[in-house]
Amino acid sequence: QVQLVESGGGSVQAGGSLRLACVVSGYTSTRGLMGWFRQVPGKEREGVATIYSSGEHSYHTDSVKGRFTISLDNTKGKNTVYLQMNSLKPEDTAMYYCAAGDRRRYGLSLERSEYDYWGQGTQVTVSS
Repeated sequence: QVQLVESGGGSVQAGGSLRLACVVSGYTSTRGLMGWFRQVPGKEREGVATIYSSGEHSYHTDSVKGRFTISLDNTKGKNTVYLQMNSLKPEDTAMYYCAAGDRRRYGLSLERSEYDYWGQGTQVTVSS
């Protein structure tokens, strides 16, 4: 059974930094995707960043390029996906979700349909 548990959310002032972590257990795919999404009340969940489950390649959506970095540590027999968030803005305020997909169809993708497993989310609040 695949489980994803996020941590690292919190409240910061604009310009600050946070590092989100997602521990993924029970996941064995080497041809899948791992990603971070975010959602604010009343809006659809949007993709933020994605990385191959092998860790080779990654992609960040335009609104976070140069500020956020996704990375993967798959040593020691478990997968941990990180999202380093710098220069945070109030518009980055959202619930952040970690996700994993078993087998990618289109390469790097932030389509929600590409992801089979989801975490419960961690709240990030950025004040001005």
